[in-house]
Amino acid sequence: MTAPPATMRQIRFAGAGGPEVIKIETAETPRPGPGQVLIEVVAAGVNRPDCQQRAGRYPPPPGATEIPGLEVAGRVVSVADDVSWPKVGDEVCALVVSGGYAEFCVADAALCLPRPKPLSLIEAAGVPETYFTVYDNVFTRGRLKAGESFLVHGGSSGIGSTAIQLARQAGATVYATAGSQEKCEFCLSLGATAAIDYRRQDFVAEIKQMTDKRGVDVILDMIGGSYVQRNFSALAVEGRLVQIAFQQSSKVEELNLLPIMVKRLTYTGSTLRPRSTQLKAAIAEGLKANIWPMLDRGAVKPLVHATFPLEEAQKAHELMESSAHLGKIILVTGR
Repeated sequence: MTAPPATMRQIRFAGAGGPEVIKIETAETPRPGPGQVLIEVVAAGVNRPDCQQRAGRYPPPPGATEIPGLEVAGRVVSVADDVSWPKVGDEVCALVVSGGYAEFCVADAALCLPRPKPLSLIEAAGVPETYFTVYDNVFTRGRLKAGESFLVHGGSSGIGSTAIQLARQAGATVYATAGSQEKCEFCLSLGATAAIDYRRQDFVAEIKQMTDKRGVDVILDMIGGSYVQRNFSALAVEGRLVQIAFQQSSKVEELNLLPIMVKRLTYTGSTLRPRSTQLKAAIAEGLKANIWPMLDRGAVKPLVHATFPLEEAQKAHELMESSAHLGKIILVTGR
């Protein structure tokens, strides 16, 4: 392969604010450091944390580039001397701490995974962030196993659509909440046993009715706020609530924690971006062993709602914040 060009196009936020602060610029092409590779980006996933970063609420970890983007897919064009895999020319998708909204992106070799066989590189760009997050939180922290029941809030989102598919493949009974009939039908098409329109229905009452008052074993929540207490009510004895975001609020007034004792509940949560490469590499190994075979045979896949060229990143963020999408939003570099 030819050497990468000296410069590239990338997205930068011109200060904190709404989608209008998104700008495209020309910058120097980065170089991989020890343990890293340089990927010629074909596509990059758009995620809600990107919008939070743009708004000034989710800065990159110290030392990381301020260029947004947490997941990419493309072709490896350069590798550090200490990297044995991937090799130049390999098609990969990768979890990155930042820098994905660009024509070239540096990634840790340990966080690269081969492009799943049935997927295009555009589709593969929608895998890393959601699959790392769901695998770690639903199966490692939430300990979901076959025969149990699982509820995911926001089932039509990138995270939600991934969680429904993986939980179903694991042999769990899956429930989801979503904000419209169309979104509920989307969740059902992915394998959810039931989908609850949270705008018209009380998810706690619905879950109690559908489980004969037992509740569910695991809940994956990205809402927080008033949902925390309601999640406690919807959990079964020995249930596990896993928190991965706070779209409503991280603060709850008058929270009654007695259900944790009475029902022996576990309330846990995590963030992905600030973790060390070593910790994230362990998740990557789990994905490679347990989830990649499902992707390779087409049993699960990312659902791409829309693609936008890099120059239209503003429109991609507007769509993300409208919550009108079903599945993933992808930026395409044109390479």
